[in-house]
Amino acid sequence: MATLFEPSLSTSIMRPPLSTTLAPSIADSLPNINFGFEELRDRMTKFTHRFDDFIAEGRKRVLEERNQFRMNVAELHEDQRMIKRSIEILSHKSTTHAQNLAKEAAETSEMHAAIASITSQRDVRSSHRDRLRSEIASVQRTITQRLDAQRQHAAYLDSQVRFNQPELDFWQDYLCLRIEGAGMVDRLKFVFTHVDERNWEREAWFELCTERRDYEIKSVRPNIQGEAVRQCIERLNENRDLTVFLKSMRELFVDSMK
Repeated sequence: MATLFEPSLSTSIMRPPLSTTLAPSIADSLPNINFGFEELRDRMTKFTHRFDDFIAEGRKRVLEERNQFRMNVAELHEDQRMIKRSIEILSHKSTTHAQNLAKEAAETSEMHAAIASITSQRDVRSSHRDRLRSEIASVQRTITQRLDAQRQHAAYLDSQVRFNQPELDFWQDYLCLRIEGAGMVDRLKFVFTHVDERNWEREAWFELCTERRDYEIKSVRPNIQGEAVRQCIERLNENRDLTVFLKSMRELFVDSMK
């Protein structure tokens, strides 16, 4: 704070002490000097107020700038946090997308492998189907040929019936013979009656298997000597004379029942 200038003090300091006598001083003869201290003080006061206002305004501006800086920093931190969060989300989405792409690639590979396998199976089945068709066509041709042969044979048999039936009737009456099916393919049952003098209704029979070229006798009732039966079947296979064979078998049954 400015110190007020007191002329009385300055004059009192500068002048020597009064003597006991009241002698006039040189200073008393000097004129009064007005330095304008009041104006200077007023100006200093005004300067002080302006300076204080400047400092206050500076402090206010600095405070506002600091607050604005803090707000900007907070906003930057928030933006940085949001950007970091966005980066994390994008990174997660990128990872998920990469996993989905890898999964789709694996599924695509599996689908291609399945398609290749199905295509291979289709080709194999197509080849098998073509082979089966060829075999079926061949079998159908064979069946057609056999049917034609059977029809021709049936026609031949029909034409021979009128010749065979009288002969068959003759041998059935002459030998007391009845021919039946034996319940199996390629097997006939020959049944004789009137072979037992004590019981003309008693039957004797045997089953003849014609499956192979050499005929075989599978069953004989009543039992007769195996060697005699073997000789009869051997003669039949040699000369193919069924009439002689039937007569021989009847004789064996008659001899066995005596």
